[in-house]
Amino acid sequence: MAAPRILTGDGSVRLLRDEENAKEEEDDSPSGKKPKFDRFPLSRWEFAAAIGVFLVFSAGLFCIYLTMPPAEYGKLKLPRTISDLRVLKDNLATYSKEFPAQFILGYCSTYIFMQTFMIPGTIFMSLLAGALFGVIKGLFLVVFNATAGACSCFFLSKLIGRPLVSWLWPEKLRFFQAEIAKRKEKLLNYMLFLRVTPTLPNLFINLASPIVDIPFHIFFLATLIGLIPAAYITVRAGLALGDLKSVKDLYDFKTLFVLFLIGSLIIFPTLLKRKRIYE
Repeated sequence: MAAPRILTGDGSVRLLRDEENAKEEEDDSPSGKKPKFDRFPLSRWEFAAAIGVFLVFSAGLFCIYLTMPPAEYGKLKLPRTISDLRVLKDNLATYSKEFPAQFILGYCSTYIFMQTFMIPGTIFMSLLAGALFGVIKGLFLVVFNATAGACSCFFLSKLIGRPLVSWLWPEKLRFFQAEIAKRKEKLLNYMLFLRVTPTLPNLFINLASPIVDIPFHIFFLATLIGLIPAAYITVRAGLALGDLKSVKDLYDFKTLFVLFLIGSLIIFPTLLKRKRIYE
């Protein structure tokens, strides 16, 4: 390949340096252009560990289902729309009253399983809790299950999550790590702010927290307390499924404003302390 030439102002010809020429040839070659995700991030051991944990949880969930009283399982499926949720609620209303303990066990197991393995649809499970159990009991169930599932996800990520999170969200992970480093002294306040407000997805927080060295007791308390406002909104909405058209209706401007207001009150002591330090 002939070396590129550049005309200078006086008309003379100057060859590019060999290093630049070699670099261009490398970039033009197929091997020089590496895709962003050139390989699966998990090693064989990590992938086997993930499959093993999933199979253990799946076996436990299956055993719980076997102990439950018979039901028309053909009518039971995870809802994906509000219409599906209304149908499921009608099918489960009688069952949950006749076998309350078994139903709650099955409900909790399913919720924690979905939360642990990041399966979409837990918001419908929260709405279902409100529709079947009312606000107080439904809120307790949702907060308990969401916290238990988030803690399971935390430990699963601690085991194999670092390469996966770095692969999926490299920029977001660096941002999160920098923010955590700046707020070491008031970390609980900051984590509560993240849980109350939709600043970062809960899925990302569950997976990234052990990677950025957030202590488990901080993670647990922030999750247990911080999920209460959003859980209350969702559970209460479950009481009026007939008036709900879409999941998006749950978080209108007024609801988001209230959540961010609560979050601002939580993180205000941290901001005030930083201001005093700078002064």
